Amino acid sequence: MKVTVLGAGAWGTALGLVLSRNGHSVRLWGHRPEHVAELARTRFNERFLPGIALPPDWTFETDFGASLIGAEVVVVAVPSKAFREAATRLKGFPGPVVSVTKGIEFATGLTMTGVLDAVAPGLRVAAVSGPSLALEVGRGIPTAVVAASRDEVVLRAVQDLFHRPEFRVYRSSDLIGVELGGALKNVIAIAAGVCDGLGYGDNAKAALVTRGKTEMMRLGVACGARAETFAGLSGLGDLVLTCFSKLSRNRGFGENVGRGRPVAEILAGSVSAVEGYPTAQSAWALARRLQVDAPITSEVHAMLYEGKDVKSAVHDLLSRDSKAED
Repeated sequence: MKVTVLGAGAWGTALGLVLSRNGHSVRLWGHRPEHVAELARTRFNERFLPGIALPPDWTFETDFGASLIGAEVVVVAVPSKAFREAATRLKGFPGPVVSVTKGIEFATGLTMTGVLDAVAPGLRVAAVSGPSLALEVGRGIPTAVVAASRDEVVLRAVQDLFHRPEFRVYRSSDLIGVELGGALKNVIAIAAGVCDGLGYGDNAKAALVTRGKTEMMRLGVACGARAETFAGLSGLGDLVLTCFSKLSRNRGFGENVGRGRPVAEILAGSVSAVEGYPTAQSAWALARRLQVDAPITSEVHAMLYEGKDVKSAVHDLLSRDSKAED
């Protein structure tokens, strides 16, 4: 099939490689002309996915409309802050539109496919999420993810599009649950990174991950998701990976916060988007709106957006009243 991937970062490039290995034709769109020109000239995306050659048959585009000409499937891999703009320009696209962006829109509380539904009604939408570091996927290291859609025909088509021996794709009809798992785990990963930055051990992080999963599930169920989804690849699987991997941008961001570096300075030095940063604000607002208890998210929000001292945030989290495990 002819697939257009919107987003020339690490994740869009890695998924383009999966699609190429499955025999599909790939066109990669990027918004920065100098970056796209470099990709076309060198056949490497050294800025985001170093050391991995791009297939010689890939085409590259900076014109959004031109990138869609002839495409049968669109994969949206732009950062969450740019997602609404991209979604608006996909109105009327006849084929499947697959979101691989993990985020929650602050103003609306919508997931990325929710944004697609809102601005471009009638699109055949799906999402792909799960424990999948772009560098490992690009290198062909075994990975398992989950595809989700409310449309069974679209769901099976997307599963077939990406599935291969080293990139296993499971399927789920719980679209909201799969997307929320992928988004909310980034907030917990920032908290896990803070633990690392403060020099806490594995006991603390294991407790944080466990309680973080419960918090994710609680908020997800309030949004209409199924509880069991958060025990799957897009929930627990992605949570464990993002909280423990040294390659995790969100965990690394949190580690720097825990060491006392200013948030603005850390973000300015990041090559790729740290999706947990905007999601912390969106998830905090969503939990407040739905009156869901989300103590980890609340403390991460306080650290990032209210200037709360890191050690004070950890102290307040640990000094909460004892309770039964839920």
